[in-house]
Amino acid sequence: MTIYAKIIGTGSYLPPKRITNDELAAILAKQGVETSDEWIRTRSGILARHYADEGVQSSDLGVKAAEKALEMAKCQANDIDMIILATSTPDFFGGFPSTACMVQKKLGVTSNCAAFDVQAVCSGFLYALSVADSFIRAGVYKKVLVVGAETYSRIVDYNDRTTCVLFGDGAGAVVLSASDEPGIMATALHADGNYGDILSLPGKLSNGVVEGKAFVYMDGKAVFKLAVTWMDKVGLEAMGKAGLKNTDIDWMIPHQANLRIMQSSARKLDIPDEKIIVTVDQHGNTSAASIPLAIDTGVRDGRIKPGQNILLAAIGGGLTWGAVVAKM
Repeated sequence: MTIYAKIIGTGSYLPPKRITNDELAAILAKQGVETSDEWIRTRSGILARHYADEGVQSSDLGVKAAEKALEMAKCQANDIDMIILATSTPDFFGGFPSTACMVQKKLGVTSNCAAFDVQAVCSGFLYALSVADSFIRAGVYKKVLVVGAETYSRIVDYNDRTTCVLFGDGAGAVVLSASDEPGIMATALHADGNYGDILSLPGKLSNGVVEGKAFVYMDGKAVFKLAVTWMDKVGLEAMGKAGLKNTDIDWMIPHQANLRIMQSSARKLDIPDEKIIVTVDQHGNTSAASIPLAIDTGVRDGRIKPGQNILLAAIGGGLTWGAVVAKM
């Protein structure tokens, strides 16, 4: 019997503090940085983003999303065999101990559960999903919790309007279960460190001191060009592995970074705009959390239905990029 990894529960969480474009523009104006709702909206499609309160960590957001996913899956926390958490904003510097272990602790999961982080920036959730799929298909684990959780509001430079207006905080999660019904049908992952300097967090730790500015840096034009090209190619690769065509895809759920990138990528795949799940307008770029946030939104509002095929695609710092095709 073929074993599949099937999504049986989804969850998401956005911290209560919602900052609209106008509110952010007013905050930035006080420190001499000019922007506006129109400038942000026309370039990114973002209308608002959410910020975690001081003292709230990525694991706290991840736990909230995980609890909702577990509830939908009708699972108890101790039913989970493994937790894989994707983040670029871990609770502790260097991810030591891992944020996944903090989620394990806060959920009250026993030590029979394995837990670790994955760092592939905005592609992190797809990398984590692929790892979970491999463990389940190999028969090693039966239930895996995959989480994307980020607090990007702490690593953006609020003097740089090209990046600070784009990012927000949030978390999303899915519960994968071993199943004899098709679930994740294909994955495709890639990376190229030669492009690492166009999207990075350049600060370095030396003898306990951070050298340089530990803020997100992005060459927007270069990232845009590569994102549209590579998300198209990796999407075709994953669909080919799954034996599907673009017409077989019910929903494309790209990384929610920029509406223009999302629409351009879908257009190259000949997937119409009405088949794209878009949530970037409400929470901005939440990096590894963005795809599970969008999946949960589509499931809970009834657009994504059992038996439908979804295409997930992302590009992130590294550079990393990937795609996953799954039957819900």
